[in-house]
Amino acid sequence: MNHLTKLVEAALFSAAQPLSLADLKALDPDLGPGELREAVDALREHYESQDHAFELVELADGFQLLTRPEYAEAITQARMVSRPRKLSGAAMETLAIIAYRQPVGRAEIEEIRGVAADGVLKSLQERGFLVVAGRGEGLGRPLLYGTTPRFLEMLGLTELSELPRLDQLSVALRPLGAGLPSGTEWEPARAMTGEAPSPEQGEAETAPAPTPTPAPVPAPAQVEEELQES
Repeated sequence: MNHLTKLVEAALFSAAQPLSLADLKALDPDLGPGELREAVDALREHYESQDHAFELVELADGFQLLTRPEYAEAITQARMVSRPRKLSGAAMETLAIIAYRQPVGRAEIEEIRGVAADGVLKSLQERGFLVVAGRGEGLGRPLLYGTTPRFLEMLGLTELSELPRLDQLSVALRPLGAGLPSGTEWEPARAMTGEAPSPEQGEAETAPAPTPTPAPVPAPAQVEEELQES
């Protein structure tokens, strides 16, 4: 690997979140996006050809080093990484509505779900999944919400066009809902058609997790940072 590729590797290894080409440009303002992209591609090919235990993955609007899926389960079961707080069914249904209808206002979300959305929207904003995307043209010019790159990162997507069809949504988002009570069945398609959730699902923001679905594990530097924060 040349110097630039090693420099990009060091930055990605140290980062706790995906880095975009714009982020990587801070390494050297004279670098162009083409040069940085070549370095990223060279690094990805190096990991693949050398059969490393981790890989360079493009997520949301950036790149991140992640443990390969075949090793993630063992590391997770060994409790070597801290688990992020899971999303409730109410939070996932709200995210599904916003993802497919954005920009969308609180009133429309509440009309579809049949319950107040203030608490869920605030929680999702605080956790970085939502952002205020503008204001509507109606009375009072209500706030309109949209998803953030963190939402795509959690789903392992690079852009919104890769979102699954509604009939695939339960499977695609299930890792986010591993905190649902045992026996709870979340049906995101129902949220999109306007049918209110059943009382049994409740509005709790968190719940004890059963057996969570294994997910890619961050590179060592990210693990260390997360453990220090916990």
